Amino acid sequence: MAGRGCASGHLGRHDRGPPQEEPGAGRRRWQQHYHQPQYEDASFPVLHSAPRAPAPAAASWAALASVALGERRRRCPEEAESAPAMESAEPCLGPLRARPRPRRALWELLRQGRRCPSVARRQWRLLAAVLTCCTALALYAVSTLQPPSPTGRPMDAAGEPLVTVLLWWEPFGLSRRLGDCLRLFNVSGCRLTTDRGRLQEAHAVLFHHRDLISQGPGQIPRLRPPAQRWVWMNFESPSHTHGLRDLTGLFNWTMSYRVDSDVFVPYGYLRPSLGLERHLTLPRKTKLVAWVISNWNEEHARVRYYRQLRDYLPIDVYGAQGLELKNDNVIKTVSEYKFYLAFENSQHPDYITEKLWRNALKAWAVPVVLGPSRSNYELFVPSDSFIHIDDFSSPKQLALYLKFLDKNKSSYRRYFAWRKRYDVQVTSFWDEHCCRVCDVVKTAGKQFKTIQNLANWFESSPRGVG
Repeated sequence: MAGRGCASGHLGRHDRGPPQEEPGAGRRRWQQHYHQPQYEDASFPVLHSAPRAPAPAAASWAALASVALGERRRRCPEEAESAPAMESAEPCLGPLRARPRPRRALWELLRQGRRCPSVARRQWRLLAAVLTCCTALALYAVSTLQPPSPTGRPMDAAGEPLVTVLLWWEPFGLSRRLGDCLRLFNVSGCRLTTDRGRLQEAHAVLFHHRDLISQGPGQIPRLRPPAQRWVWMNFESPSHTHGLRDLTGLFNWTMSYRVDSDVFVPYGYLRPSLGLERHLTLPRKTKLVAWVISNWNEEHARVRYYRQLRDYLPIDVYGAQGLELKNDNVIKTVSEYKFYLAFENSQHPDYITEKLWRNALKAWAVPVVLGPSRSNYELFVPSDSFIHIDDFSSPKQLALYLKFLDKNKSSYRRYFAWRKRYDVQVTSFWDEHCCRVCDVVKTAGKQFKTIQNLANWFESSPRGVG
């Protein structure tokens, strides 16, 4: 079929061959038409100026060919009207089909560019723009990936190998967002997760005992990778911990309030204050003794002692058996009192809970404690920061001493002298526990062990693991 060329007259008749012109006329006409600098080959001015880019996928080539074909129809509308859709053999349209093969589409772009340079210029500009965009997206995707370490382990932003800590059950079934160890506790290189899909890459897996008993031991993984630590996590006393006999030889580490745990996490602790000793101004106290209790059990030693003490001293009781908390806030309520009954629900070594750290010390009330021995308390807090019931022969004698302190301000103030040197820190559940495990993993090295008899260790007095 004889070709007509473009109706706009940009090109001569292809079936008659190129017209005869003076030397250099074709080159000058290309330059004037495209406003391009002089190239060695004026036939592909746009192709020479197009940026180099990696080849896209086959589907991208097909899409580019389809766009280019539509552009040629726009530039040569007379041919588009007179030729059958996608089948014209005219030079400006070429023999492209409705579903061109990727490589053929590329070849046709190159061949048709020689026949219709005005169209080729737009085609290659479009191709260059698309390829540049694809390259930029690919580079961005690669830059957001975690750079691999020389050992194949993921790295943190500082180039330190990440330690992954997996919390198998969220404690008590309460879903919450895990915190940032570096920001909260200055522990770097930690990744905390509840995603069980990361089991194989986890360095340590935490199992909360209360959820372990409620879900059943059959819900834990069947196999443990050789280098992975399984951590038994529990913060209840032995009196309220059951099912230990079924957990023989299962865990590598223990984490609890016990000082001799592999990962020791108390309910609270003191931190040295920064700077010089500060001047203390005690908050104004208008009431004498407070006690907050939610689990009332007449068989508990704390309830029996309270019933004797109240005969000699007025005590305001809050919680299930008493008054409502001010704004539902323990600290705000207790801060109005001079003394607080920090009575534990059971008496075991190291079992010193938030009743001391948050309810009493954070509220600036002098704690009157019932729990482990005085010497055990003194492992955690100064001896002049609390009053122990064992220091008195009877509840009556304790009541007389508290009344004395109420009337003697200088004697009462001595229970706050330690605050010039220390600050009270209440442990953050459960971020601090997970971050502490991460820190221990990094310092433990390759030493492994298995807790053969968890019950014997936890139910015995410190200090030794069975």
